[in-house]
This record gives sequence, C-alpha cells and structure tokens, in this order.
Amino acid sequence: MPLAYWCILIAALLPLVWVRYAKAGIQSDNFYPREEIDDLPPMKRRAYAAHQNAYENFPFFAAAILVATTMGAPISTVNWLAAAYVALRVAHGMVYIFNKPSLRSGACVLALIVNIAIFVLPAFK
Repeated sequence: MPLAYWCILIAALLPLVWVRYAKAGIQSDNFYPREEIDDLPPMKRRAYAAHQNAYENFPFFAAAILVATTMGAPISTVNWLAAAYVALRVAHGMVYIFNKPSLRSGACVLALIVNIAIFVLPAFK
C-alpha cells in the first residue's frame, strides 16, 4: 500500500490528537461535550480550533490522494507530497496551539498548495 494512503489515515487521526490535548485534564460532561469548550484556557481552545481545522481540511486531502493515485500520477511523487502535507498539518496544529499566527497561516497556505499539487499532478504525467 502506498505511503500516501497511510498519510490519509494519519491525517484522519490527527484531529483526535489535537482534541485529546484540548480536553486533557478537564472534567468533561459527556452529555454536553461541546459546551465546555468556551471555558477552556486559551491554549486549549486553540488546540480545539486546530482539531476543527484539521477536520475541515481532511476531505480535500483524501480526495486529492485518491484522484492522483487512480489517475496515474507518479506514486513516488504522490507519496512525497502526501508526507509533506502531513508534516505541514502537524506543524500547523503546533503553531496554532502555541499562538504563532503568522506561522500558522504560512503552514496552512503551504499545506493547501501541496494539496492542490497532489490533485493536479495527474494532469502533468
């Protein structure tokens, strides 16, 4: 199985890492789990925002990988770009949590560019 498919799995699970950090150490009400988000300290709220952002960006990434691999893009290039995307998304979450807005925006834009590159790669084979 190509590395790019493993990257889909990692990207799908990444939001759970951010939300686990966001909710670590707090009393959670499982009846109303989203109502406690506003009461989190700023760093934990940013982790929750990184969680939401990771979910928002996941569908395009998964679709791009599937399009690229099924349309005959060079798998080595897809693998490399997929790994770069995951690394950028991890960096995005980290700089989001640590409140570095310029770096966060840069990581987000770079990840988007990589994702677009994956999607259009078959057009250049």
